Formats: sequence, C-alpha cells, structure tokens
Amino acid sequence: MRILFLLLSLMLWGCDAVDTMKEGFAHSQAVSVELERSIGLKSYVGFNWNNGSLTSVNVTFDGIPKNKSLPEISEAAKAAVLKEFRQEPKQIVVAFKMTQ
Repeated sequence: MRILFLLLSLMLWGCDAVDTMKEGFAHSQAVSVELERSIGLKSYVGFNWNNGSLTSVNVTFDGIPKNKSLPEISEAAKAAVLKEFRQEPKQIVVAFKMTQ
C-alpha cells in the first residue's frame, strides 16, 4: 500500500512539474512577442524556477536596438516579464547577441 501511495505521489508531482514547464514556455513566448512588438527586435526568453519560485528570467535580443536606449529596453523587458509571468523573479538579465 505504501508503494502504491509513493508511486501515485510521484506521478502527480511529475504532472505538476510538466504543467509548470508548459506554462513557463507559454509565458516566455508571450514575453518574446511583446518585446518584438515594442522594441522591434526578436528576443529569446529563458527562465529558471526553483521550488515554485521564479528565480531568473533571461532576455537575449537578436542584436542591439538602434532606436531605444538601454533604460527603455530594460523597462520594457521588466514590464513584459512581470505582465506575462505574473511573478517577480529575483533577477532579470537583459543581453544582446552580437552578429558579425
């Protein structure tokens, strides 16, 4: 009986973890779309969860926007992350991919 309870508990935990990841990917896609609309560049959004808490979100832009300042980009990224993830991460990292 204990083994059955343990297996059932693990299965339910696994479903919750999968649902959390699915939601996280949906949120990251929404942040990317929002930032592409407001900044004008495609971005890649990654995230880390730890024990149900959003610990970090990484936003990497595909280049450096020419028409926006760094404070404007940072504020847009923070606003999009807070809107879509509905939880404030401990840190938001904004980066830019350099192309040759």
